[in-house]
Amino acid sequence: MNTTNNIIVITGGAGGIGQACARTFKDQPIIITDYSQDSVDKTVATLAEEGFNVSGIGCDITNKEDIKKLTAFVSKAGSLKALVHTAGVSGSAKDLRKVYTIDLVATELLIDAFYELATKGSVAVLLSSMMAHTVPANEAYDNALANPQAADSFETVSHQVNNNADTMYNFVKRGVQLLMHKNAEKWGEKGARIVTVSPGVIETPMALKASEEHPERMKMIKQATPLQRNGQPEEVADVVHFLVSDAARFINSTDILVDGGVLQNIKKMM
Repeated sequence: MNTTNNIIVITGGAGGIGQACARTFKDQPIIITDYSQDSVDKTVATLAEEGFNVSGIGCDITNKEDIKKLTAFVSKAGSLKALVHTAGVSGSAKDLRKVYTIDLVATELLIDAFYELATKGSVAVLLSSMMAHTVPANEAYDNALANPQAADSFETVSHQVNNNADTMYNFVKRGVQLLMHKNAEKWGEKGARIVTVSPGVIETPMALKASEEHPERMKMIKQATPLQRNGQPEEVADVVHFLVSDAARFINSTDILVDGGVLQNIKKMM
């Protein structure tokens, strides 16, 4: 086994932000994972043609046995430098349980599994969302969000979202940040870090689908953005790359907004 921590693992690696993140790590071995093995294979082939040191494995991140296969695959490849967790679904999934399970429960499963691989200098970068910042702190649901696998957590959060999958998305992305804070000391004992990144509207296939479903809202957000445009996947990826690097070695247990400054105006509208 390689004794230096150099492996970059990217969940959702076949997606827009995941692929953009991968392209920032040309000097390091990358492992791509996504739900579809076919999508993984296509992404790996594309990146390999571009000269990347890349391999991949399909993984259902809601399945503990699949995650075990993923971590075993990573262990055989080398030592973990970073888990970059971009996998997820938006509210367009229209299913409260699906949004909760994929975006929050799976995040906790990955944090726990990759903690076992973390060593000094390792880092977990988890994608949250600017919309997480629109959900206020509240003991009524924060404990459930921070403990998503508890028996009554889904029901507790569901009571807050009026059967709206978009609102559930906002809540669970707050939960991702709470999980980050919850695990910071545990990871820190290993000399490892855990942080979140909260993108605004980024022009990925998932965001473009949301634009089709909510054209007026998306237009409003764009107009309210001080930079007067949406973001590009590369603009999230560059921040992720920085957070993984040793230049960010004292940045821990915090969230970085990559939203063009729009959050301040969204809060005024709510």
